[in-house]
Amino acid sequence: MNKRPTIQTVAERAGVSRGTVDRVLNNRSYVRADVRERVLNAIRETGYLSPREAHRQSAAAAQPLPPVKLGVVLPDWGGPFREEVPRGIDAARAALAERGVQVRVSVCGSDVPIDTIDLIDELVAWGAQGIALCALNDISIEARVGELADRGIPCITFNSDLPDSRRLCFIGQDYARSGRIAAELLSKCIPPQARVLAMVGNLEYTGHRNRLDGFCARLREKGFGNDRIEVVETYNDYRRTYNQVTEALSSIPGLAAIYMANRSVTGCVDAVRAAGKTGQVRVIAHDMSPRRKAMLREGSLDLTITQDMFRQGYQPLLLLADLLQKGEQPAKDQRGANISIICAENMD
Repeated sequence: MNKRPTIQTVAERAGVSRGTVDRVLNNRSYVRADVRERVLNAIRETGYLSPREAHRQSAAAAQPLPPVKLGVVLPDWGGPFREEVPRGIDAARAALAERGVQVRVSVCGSDVPIDTIDLIDELVAWGAQGIALCALNDISIEARVGELADRGIPCITFNSDLPDSRRLCFIGQDYARSGRIAAELLSKCIPPQARVLAMVGNLEYTGHRNRLDGFCARLREKGFGNDRIEVVETYNDYRRTYNQVTEALSSIPGLAAIYMANRSVTGCVDAVRAAGKTGQVRVIAHDMSPRRKAMLREGSLDLTITQDMFRQGYQPLLLLADLLQKGEQPAKDQRGANISIICAENMD
C-alpha cells in the first residue's frame, strides 16, 4: 500500500525546505511567487493533505457540504495586483471546487461607486451567497454591504478595507505600518530640510490613504515639517504620474525623494530618468513585479515594500466557504504581520 505523502514529500518535490512548505500552507510570511508556485504544484502532484485538510475531507465524506456560490469584485488595477490577486482567486477556486463551491469574478472598470454597487447586485442576482470585495471607501458601498448583511450575505474586504461597514472581516496588510516603515527608511537617506513628493493612487481607497497617513506621520516624527511634504493623487495613471513628477522636479526646490504609495511607479521612474536625476532623487515604492525588479537592478528604484497579494485573493474565498458550509466564523481582523523590505541585493 502506498504511503500517504508528507510535508517532507512536498518539500523534496519542490526543492525547498519543510519550513517553506509550512509558510505556503499557512500563508505566514513572504514567499517568492515562483517558489510559492513550485510548492503549490508539488502539493497538487503528490496529493498531500495537511492533518487539518485530511480531517475536513474525512468529515466532508461523512456529511456532504451544501453547494455555495461566491462572488468577487475587483478594481481594474494593473501591476502586481492584477498578477497576484487573480492567482490567489484561481487557487482558491481549484481548492474549493470539490466542495461544490462556484466562484464568479467581476472587475469594475471605474472608480464610480454606483458601478461597484451594480456589480455587487449582479453577483447577488446570479446567486452569490457571499462576496469578497476590494472597493472605494464610499458611504453608498458601505450601505450596500450592510443591506447584504441583513439578508444573510456576508462580505469580506481585502487589500482595501471598508472599516465602517458591516463587512465580516478584512484581509490585507497593515498599510499604516508599511507607510511608516517607508518613511523610516527614507529619513535615513535625506535630511529633514529636504522636500519629499508623496504620490498616492486614490485617497478614496482606505489602503492608499492609510499607507500615506502612516508615511506622513512618521516623517513628521522624524523632524520633517508639513511644508516639506507635497502630496498628489495619480489615480494609478502612467501619464498623469509622469507629468506630475516632471512638474515637481522643475518647481519644487530641494526635492530629494519621491514616495510612491500607488501603482504607476514606471511613470515616476521614467520622469526622473528624463530629467537626468536617476540616483539623485530617491524613489521608494510598494509591491513587486518583474518591472520593479528591473528598476531595482538598474538603480532607478531604491527600495520596495512588499505584501502578500496572493493571500488577499485566496483567503477571503476560503473563509466565506467555511462560514457558509461549516458555520466557522473568521477572526474579525486578519492583517498580515510580515512586511518585507526589498532592494537590489535581496530581491532574488
